[in-house]
Amino acid sequence: MSRRILAAIVLMATLFVTLSAHAADTPMLKVGDRIPEFKLPYATKDTIVFDGFGSAQMAGKEYLIAFYPADFSPGCTKEMCSFRDAVTEFEKLNVTVLPVSADLVFAHQEFAKQQNLPFKLLADQTREFGRKMGVYVPDQGLMKRSVFVASPTGTLEYVDYDYSVKDDADFNALKAFLATKR
Repeated sequence: MSRRILAAIVLMATLFVTLSAHAADTPMLKVGDRIPEFKLPYATKDTIVFDGFGSAQMAGKEYLIAFYPADFSPGCTKEMCSFRDAVTEFEKLNVTVLPVSADLVFAHQEFAKQQNLPFKLLADQTREFGRKMGVYVPDQGLMKRSVFVASPTGTLEYVDYDYSVKDDADFNALKAFLATKR
């Protein structure tokens, strides 16, 4: 096994262990709680917008917030490509997909280009939104992979702090939840 592959395996194992532990002092939101207000810069494969996009623009609409640790990592690429491949299904359900990480908008734009992602990638560079949502892992400066669905009134309808990409079980549970609401 090459040193490069071994280093990548060690890095991924470290990230998994670290991100699996949830900081004890972080608030855990639950179904029925209001989503904290947010306005974050974002990138698409074609644009970067520093003015931001957020809860004000989503008022009256249902949306999915998908926190992920890092652009370009294998698990995050798998997750974002799953959302990309199902974006038509989400659109038919009138659900907007809004992925969020602590990466810079410049990285988001390159990631979106490489993976042909059709949605805004929000950049929580201050980590403030991640803290309010209870997903920021301070030791790593990353967001814990988590998924939330906000109703048109801004209340949380679905919360998964343990969202996993090891298989499609959590992704299918999310889609099943959204389908039962229609």
